[in-house]
Amino acid sequence: MLKLAPSILSADFANLLEDVKKIERGGADYIHVDVMDGHFVPNISFGAGVMKSLNGKTELPYDVHLMIENPDKYIEDFVTAQTEFIVVHQEACKHLHRTIQNIKKQGIKAGVSLNPATPLETLEWVLEDLDLVLIMSVNPGFGGQSFIENSLDKVRRLAEIRKSKGYNFLIEIDGGVTLDNAEEVMNAGVDIAVAGSAVFKAENVEERVKAFKKI
Repeated sequence: MLKLAPSILSADFANLLEDVKKIERGGADYIHVDVMDGHFVPNISFGAGVMKSLNGKTELPYDVHLMIENPDKYIEDFVTAQTEFIVVHQEACKHLHRTIQNIKKQGIKAGVSLNPATPLETLEWVLEDLDLVLIMSVNPGFGGQSFIENSLDKVRRLAEIRKSKGYNFLIEIDGGVTLDNAEEVMNAGVDIAVAGSAVFKAENVEERVKAFKKI
């Protein structure tokens, strides 16, 4: 079954808790927290304070996606009792193995994300240490972009590597995921799909989450 991590980047921030309750009632699996610094990506989103404002008000775990430079400086800020994953970008880490270990020292599952143009080979020597690999299916920085089709080829190759090596990491995809392509995404080997505008811009958010979960 495809797990769903709606991105609160597309939520109504004036009614953030209400929107989170809608996805929770719909059966979402995670809250995807997109953190952008205006340097690594050309946009600024929010920091740990916004995420922590939901602490104890929802049972959904956090899936934190750090699209920032120098992520090691900020990892501890996003550690809470509800944080399940902290995901950094391969392209932002000078010493990727060290960063992965820093996350794990906090008792949090570690993930690494790859931009569309970054090859899988850049993760070859850290895959056995990862709990999650996030494949970007858009260029990061803005919501509502169109799905990059050849990202599924990257997912399929990654799924083959996981199977052949006996690794246990989950595969996540982020960007342009909709009801129209969710089944194809799942069949390629994705375990967790991130969806932002496809969920929060729906007329009925709760029902949209349920529709995703039926796939």
